[in-house]
Amino acid sequence: MEELRQQGSLVKAASRQLAQASGALRSEVLEVSAQMLLKRSQEVLSANGADIAEANVNESTPAALDRLTLTPARIQAMAEGLLAVAKLPDPVGEVVGGSIRPNGLAVSQVRVPLGVVGIIYENRPNVTTDAAGLCLRSGNAAYLRGSASAQRTNLVLVDILQNALEELGLPRHGVAIVADTSHEAAAAFMKLNGIIDCLIPRGGPSLIASMREHASVPYVIDGDGNCHIYVDASANLDMAEAIVVNAKTQRPGVCNAVETVLVHQAVATTFLPQIEKALKNVILVGDARALSHLSGATLATEEDFATEFLSLKLAIGVVRDVNAAIEHITRYSSGHSEAIITENLASAQQFVAKVDAAAVLVNASTRFIDGSELGLGAEIGISTQKLHARGPMGLEALTSQKWVVYGNGQVRG
Repeated sequence: MEELRQQGSLVKAASRQLAQASGALRSEVLEVSAQMLLKRSQEVLSANGADIAEANVNESTPAALDRLTLTPARIQAMAEGLLAVAKLPDPVGEVVGGSIRPNGLAVSQVRVPLGVVGIIYENRPNVTTDAAGLCLRSGNAAYLRGSASAQRTNLVLVDILQNALEELGLPRHGVAIVADTSHEAAAAFMKLNGIIDCLIPRGGPSLIASMREHASVPYVIDGDGNCHIYVDASANLDMAEAIVVNAKTQRPGVCNAVETVLVHQAVATTFLPQIEKALKNVILVGDARALSHLSGATLATEEDFATEFLSLKLAIGVVRDVNAAIEHITRYSSGHSEAIITENLASAQQFVAKVDAAAVLVNASTRFIDGSELGLGAEIGISTQKLHARGPMGLEALTSQKWVVYGNGQVRG
């Protein structure tokens, strides 16, 4: 704990300097980081190869290996992500509201950085650059605690970011990573009151549960993605097929992949054999009504409908109407992303109004609920809670607001 606090004190001091740095300078840090990342890509890949080799010895799951693995294309995407964030408007100093009071006071609300953003995350090294880039661009310091499985890769990535900071005259500890990857260190990290201003977890249920148990600093929950797609009676079934296939198979190990498809009873006879053929490499489980239209599926359990599979497995249910679909989603949803496929405007509007989730989509894949796809440049997480941020968290979610009041001698009577 003492070692973490010593390192954290350096991060805290760096956060104060970053908050005062110009937006142009903070953008330049990301540009230089992107250049360094590409120049040192072979070093990154070598470290990542060592992490992958150890993960294979430990018999990691295919989904975990996919999240851990970097390729030249993924490193290029990480660099492009940094450049995209660098080009975004600077949120710091933005006036978000204001008025002149009857007594002449000029009142405004101005965006300011949060300070130190702690990110605790599992085996996804791309989070290192995404999270740090967003923190730096919004005037915050990034204090990172990655997983043991990606530590070699993360250490190289953090060194790149730190060198970019130093090259531009900013403190190296504007980005820092915890060396100790033990569970005890993670629990201690969550208790760094006075150092971490906001904690964001990026990981599975066990990490979220640990954070709920141990965290004594403010946090935002980046929760599970038990996402649903409802295929309405009026849906264009070819469109529905394309969307379901994309949402399930394009990258099944991520939080915005679909885990359950609900089908209106009026189109189940036609659509379910169609989608089973299209998802020939996906394990299907279904309720009793769905099984009557599927040849290779097995009976779904209550747990199946409540599970974020993060793999090529999909639960299917047949429902009587849009209300039944909404009831099912209300019962099982993790509040991440929910979609309806329909040509009926009234059904779409009802679904949008009644489904309580961070994101609701009409006639589009759940895979679009991602910071870069929604114009944020990148995201530090997807919040499934309601305070202080909800959905993909970009630059604005990493700021708070300061009240600024100008007067000319007013006193309160």
